[in-house]
Amino acid sequence: MNRNIFQAGLLLVTLLTIAGCEDKKLHTYTANVPVYMTFDELRKGVEATTPVEISKPGKIYFKDNYIFINEFMEGVHVIDISDPSAPEPLSYLPVPGNVDMAIKDNILYLDSYTDLVLIDITDPAAPTEHSRMEDILEYTLPPWDEAYPIAQVDEEEGVVTGWEVKEHTEEIQYHPYPWPIFYEYSMDASLSSSSKMMAGGGGGAAASTYGVGGSMARFLTYDKYLYMLQSDYMLKVVDISDTATPEVTYDKYVGWGLETMFIYDGYMYLGATDGMYILSLQDPDTPFKTAIYRHITSCDPVVVSGNLAYVTLRSGNRCGGTADLLEVIDVSDKYSPELIASYGMDEPYGLGISGSTLFICQGDNGLVVYNASNPYTIKNNKLAEFNNIQATDVIPVNDILFAIGDSGFYLYDYSDVNEISLLGSIEVEPEE
Repeated sequence: MNRNIFQAGLLLVTLLTIAGCEDKKLHTYTANVPVYMTFDELRKGVEATTPVEISKPGKIYFKDNYIFINEFMEGVHVIDISDPSAPEPLSYLPVPGNVDMAIKDNILYLDSYTDLVLIDITDPAAPTEHSRMEDILEYTLPPWDEAYPIAQVDEEEGVVTGWEVKEHTEEIQYHPYPWPIFYEYSMDASLSSSSKMMAGGGGGAAASTYGVGGSMARFLTYDKYLYMLQSDYMLKVVDISDTATPEVTYDKYVGWGLETMFIYDGYMYLGATDGMYILSLQDPDTPFKTAIYRHITSCDPVVVSGNLAYVTLRSGNRCGGTADLLEVIDVSDKYSPELIASYGMDEPYGLGISGSTLFICQGDNGLVVYNASNPYTIKNNKLAEFNNIQATDVIPVNDILFAIGDSGFYLYDYSDVNEISLLGSIEVEPEE
């Protein structure tokens, strides 16, 4: 045997032996220590209760005469809006970890941390759990105090429901020379699978089969499928034609920083931090990308009507970016979208389009309404402005606008766009 080869082999064996004999060390530091809910507790079953007050409103979904309002990370409020002037809470679904939802027929699809829960809403006043798909969704973490690192997360313990900032001691590995010195798990937490944040609609009139989501939606139903954005870069498709045996048909990387989805005329439009993605649904079980419209780094919900897509870009958030804009994009060529107009806005969030009427949520700056019949003069054609609400998303349906925000749920009549009026509301009491 060649002497050099022998010596190299001996050195490799020695190094591997040293690696196998690495020391363990206790390390104490102040950290976000996970608070767990066991999987048994998570899956004990969803049981509807009588209505409770809305505290932290999240996303909204509309079907028939009902609005479903997410209580962020906690569950879903079911509201009867058959009389828009007097919205009536019917029931509440406590669903731990819920953020997103979608509806097809009489089944409400909800995320619950790692599980997808199917709820039978045949009787909206008394919904019941139909079934659940366990471990179908990504293991995610709730927001943490970014002033401190994250302590090690043990996914076998259950799902993380919150954090306690306190001193924490954990065992780490120490690799002696010639291996690099040890690094603290907590310092690299942002790169681990444990660092995934919880995130966060179709447009037009509602049909009897499908519901309608807002522009911030990450779950949508189309044809016989449920589409879900996962982990900011994956699109998951579930065949729900048989609710007794739903099946994942597509689970692939689509792009980075995916935030919202909107389906219109056989195409899916994804809002991402770096642009707007267009996917064809010619084969609904296997969407394929036709184009990407690139823009500055920012959060960007999107809605579409005709050959125009409307995108809001917001600064001062986790998406990055320094501009607050409304962009109008020509999508007549699904392979080559083009920007045709851009307008400065005040902290734009979700938006909605109905005919030529464009609704834009502006967070603490309220809700603004424009005539968008001419895409080149939108800012010159303001129809109304409501500064007395906090608004994050809207759904316009059949001359009724549903708006949601930290201050509550609001219904507006826009049958006469020159006299848009408030019909009813459910206010949220501000936190003291």
